[in-house]
Parts: sequence; C-alpha cells; structure tokens
Amino acid sequence: MSRTRTLILGLGVLLLGLGSGLWIAREPLALKAMSRAYEKGMAADPFQGLPDGLHVALCGSGSPMPDPSRAGPCTAVLAGHRLFVIDAGTGGTKNLSLMNLPPARVEALFLTHFHSDHIDGLGELLLQHWGTGPATSPLPVYGPTGVNQVLDGVMAAYAQDRGYRIAHHGETVMPPSGFGGVARPFDVDAAHPQTVLIDEPDLKVTAFAVNHEPVHPAVGYLFVYKGRRVVISGDTAASPRVEAMASKADLLLHEGLSPALVELQRKAAVKAGRSNLAAIFRDIQTYHTSPEQAAGIAQRAGVRDLMFTHIVPPLPIRALEGPFLGKSRQIFSGPIQVGHDGDMVSLPANSTEIKISNRLIRFP
Repeated sequence: MSRTRTLILGLGVLLLGLGSGLWIAREPLALKAMSRAYEKGMAADPFQGLPDGLHVALCGSGSPMPDPSRAGPCTAVLAGHRLFVIDAGTGGTKNLSLMNLPPARVEALFLTHFHSDHIDGLGELLLQHWGTGPATSPLPVYGPTGVNQVLDGVMAAYAQDRGYRIAHHGETVMPPSGFGGVARPFDVDAAHPQTVLIDEPDLKVTAFAVNHEPVHPAVGYLFVYKGRRVVISGDTAASPRVEAMASKADLLLHEGLSPALVELQRKAAVKAGRSNLAAIFRDIQTYHTSPEQAAGIAQRAGVRDLMFTHIVPPLPIRALEGPFLGKSRQIFSGPIQVGHDGDMVSLPANSTEIKISNRLIRFP
C-alpha cells in the first residue's frame, strides 16, 4: 500500500471517528446549548447592553398574507428601559420572547386600528403579560374609539381560561387582579387629528389620524424620547399627516405594499378562476402605501432613516426586496431597510447615531 493511500485511509478513519464521537455527543451538547439559551432569555435585565435611548424592534413585520418568516403586525418600542408594543398580530408575542423582550415587561399596548391582523394576537399578549410577571393589574390598551368593544370581546373569550389558570397555578402566580387589559380610548377626527397620550419630561407619545378608509378610525404614533423621534405610520394610504408628523424624524417605520408584486398575485388568481381573491388583491392597493410613495414622504419630511414593515406581499427570498422597493432608493437619499422580524433600530439618547441589529433568537 502506498504512503499516500495509507495517509488517506488514516484520515478517513480519523474523520469517521470524530463524526461518530460528535454524533454520540450531540444530545448532551444540545442540552447544554439549550440551558445557556434559557439562562440568557431569563436574565434579570433583558435590556442590559442597550444604551439609554429610543429603540424600535419588529416583533412582527408581516401582513394577513401567509408568510413563514414574518409574524403579524407588531412593533416594540423601548424608551430607556420602558417597553411598549404597537399592535398585536399573530406570533408577535412569541417573537417578543425570542427577542428577549419579556411580555411581562410591557407597560402598555397601542393599537393603530382594528383590522383582524392587528389584534388577532391580543389574547396571547394579555395572557403572557399576566402570567409571566406576574402582573397585579391589567395591561393598559390604548386605541381609538372602539377599543373598549375589542378588549371586552377578547377578555370574554378568555374568561374560562382565566379560571383554569388561577385554579391550576394559584393566585400568587396568577393574581386575579392582573388578568386581561384595561381600555384607554381616545378620539381623533378631522377637527382634532392628533392627541397626546403620554406627556412626561423624557417621553411624549402622540397618536394621529391616518387615511385607511373605509377603516375608521385608524392612527399612527409619534414617540419622542430624549431628543430622538420615531414615527410609526400604522396602515394607511399615502398620507400628508404622516409626512407632517415625520418631519425631521430619526426613523420612519412605514407600511409598504408593492403594487407591481400584488398585481402578479391578482393575475395568478384570475388565471386560476379565483375571482374573490382577485378582487381582494385589486382592492387592497387602494388603502396602502407603495414603497416609492413612502420614500417620497420620507424625503420631503427630512427623515434620517426609512424602514418598511407590514410587508405586502410576502417576500420569500431576499432577491425580491429590490423589486419590492422599486425606485425607492432613487427617491429617498437616506438609508432604507426592508424590515424583518427581530430587526432593531437603536437611537441613543441626545445623539444622531443610528444602529441596526437583529435580536431574534433563531434555532437551527
């Protein structure tokens, strides 16, 4: 046997041995990795390492359309170490935990409107806020007129589950007083298109009316914290009010619908004889904003960074992000991102710095 052949055979035996050893050790290694992940996820201070400032994280960047990579509409805002959530789409609460943003730490929920995809995860958020704290008082749920009805319905649906949880875990773990949410309704209309909901020395939160007709009321939100400004558009057609509120904002988080890509969906539905779907794909284009329109809003408003969420249609591969954006990069001179679940934009207090990261824990 030649020396070369002997070396190759010896190397093969060595690799086989290493592979066998790793295969045998795979379960203990997996358990150790999971233990570390749990320790990190349950750390006493989940916000450790974040600078004081305004941080915006996507707990859900999707829409009603099925998308395995995106949860329903959900945005987390951290002002210092205070955690707020805007909208509660399906899967958003799970993503909060996967981003080490504990639902128990949520101080308030702000709803933009009552389309199903923005509230269908509301029960899960209320439950996780209650039981993983434990909460001793309900979660404040801000929303335009009608939020009482929405919240009453969700709490009625969960009334039996409330009893199960208390009976199983006891009142120390599941305090009866902490169940559910408490509505904080506000009015916005043509005469009063905006209203201040929180007005404190370091934090101001303003709701403002947007155009999502026939959905009414519908609002966006402006967060201002220690010199940093973030505007969240909510669902809206291209809106002069969004543009006005976004003036000189550090970040505009805007919904985005690509008419060209949705038109591909409509044509496929027509070809398949799915007339109902074809009508929906036609209709949704009238009350959303194209990426090019949002880029124009951001440019005229002097926004520093533009990120898209509520992505329509789903983009199963990154190569579709260019067609989704269209000519947006030619219209807006600043940075543009197509948002993904877990993305976080950090705006340190009293500075102009913008940092982008992703906090989502991904399992192999």
